[in-house]
Amino acid sequence: MSDKEKIYYDRGTEELKLKNIRAHKLVQKFNNSDIEDFTKKEEIIEELFGSVGVNPSIEHNFHCDLGYNIHVGDHFYAGYNCTILDMAEVRVGHNCMIGPNVGIYTAGHSIEPKDRNKSGYGIPIKIGNDVWIGGSCVILAGVTIGNNSIVAAGSVVTKDVPSNTIVAGNPAKILKSI
Repeated sequence: MSDKEKIYYDRGTEELKLKNIRAHKLVQKFNNSDIEDFTKKEEIIEELFGSVGVNPSIEHNFHCDLGYNIHVGDHFYAGYNCTILDMAEVRVGHNCMIGPNVGIYTAGHSIEPKDRNKSGYGIPIKIGNDVWIGGSCVILAGVTIGNNSIVAAGSVVTKDVPSNTIVAGNPAKILKSI
């Protein structure tokens, strides 16, 4: 991973605090909204995310860092307890399903202990069209998941997933082509 792909940030700056507060207020509003008020929930997601296709559906207890770095296509679905750490862009294609308890993490920190807690970096994540991510998966910074692929439940994706494949495990490895 080259340094050009990393987006560096300093933790605790006033600017970052304000961005987090904006996102956290909208997330709180979303998570506390009436479960039957689909229109209101969709309006909040459209305000929170950078871009949203038609018919997004996200279950409660959703969390994110900034929100505006998240871009989802048409018919996006995320199950309960989805967390997207979007210090860099997360782009998700059309017709994607994300199971419960999934973490999508663009954020990282230095391996050197000195000042590790003072700064960090984000590396974009791309998820193609018609992707299914099973429950309790973790998608790490810099990963691209190709179209039509499946990430089996409980997997930790540390490297790119080619289109039309099923991956599983920790770290996730290709099981078969679709």
